[in-house]
Amino acid sequence: MLTALLLFVAAFAKYLCPYDPYAQDLVLAQKPPGPEHLLGTDRYGRDMFSRVLVGSTTSIYATLLLVAIITVLGTVIGIICGWCGGILDTVLMRISDLFLAFPSLVFALAVAGVLGGGIQNAIIALAVIGWPKFARLARGLTLAQKEAPYLMAVRLSGSSTFKIMFKHILPNIAGPILVTAVLDIGTMMMELAGLSFLGLGVKPPMAEWGSMINDGRSMLQISPWMVLAPGLAIFITVMIFNLLGDTLRDFMDPKERAKR
Repeated sequence: MLTALLLFVAAFAKYLCPYDPYAQDLVLAQKPPGPEHLLGTDRYGRDMFSRVLVGSTTSIYATLLLVAIITVLGTVIGIICGWCGGILDTVLMRISDLFLAFPSLVFALAVAGVLGGGIQNAIIALAVIGWPKFARLARGLTLAQKEAPYLMAVRLSGSSTFKIMFKHILPNIAGPILVTAVLDIGTMMMELAGLSFLGLGVKPPMAEWGSMINDGRSMLQISPWMVLAPGLAIFITVMIFNLLGDTLRDFMDPKERAKR
């Protein structure tokens, strides 16, 4: 329910804003939170509540797109490696080991720095370092399914390799992968905000929570709401998606379902 509400607010944020999130009025600069401006205003007099709402669209849906990309890419690679094995498996797994050997955010910073700023390049940078986790998971689950009796029957029926991998194996390993993907949303959101905070994400004046924290950090002592507002938005959003992941994991766990 909370996740649905969050996605609804992010989808229709521009219609829910009480003020224009990009309208500047220096007379209202750095106004503290009050009845007129619930979260105060920034250094340019822009309403922080409106900017947090609009920033949710970029922050949340960019993160969901990123998680979808790395989940699909990593799962496909993992299934192919687990089922086919051989040289292809060795080469792709060594590449994944190479990516996993580096601290993820440091590697993403290097990739984003080469590609340049922008939300698209930030997503690409994090996708490059995010897929190995899902590839490893899908490969392990595929290997566990590989010798199952039902797959032996499928082989004897003459099914193609593509059909075996994506019609029979994928549905049986989708549960753990989906749970991992949902639990990974919070991590990816913070890393995407981190890139924006460092100037490698969205371009000004576009509202995004990480860049908003960066804009307000120099005013932290005199106008703390400029940092606290987007920071609290990230905290609440990550907590909601983590709760969703925990709920989904409990729902898909056979032991938990047996208890109910």
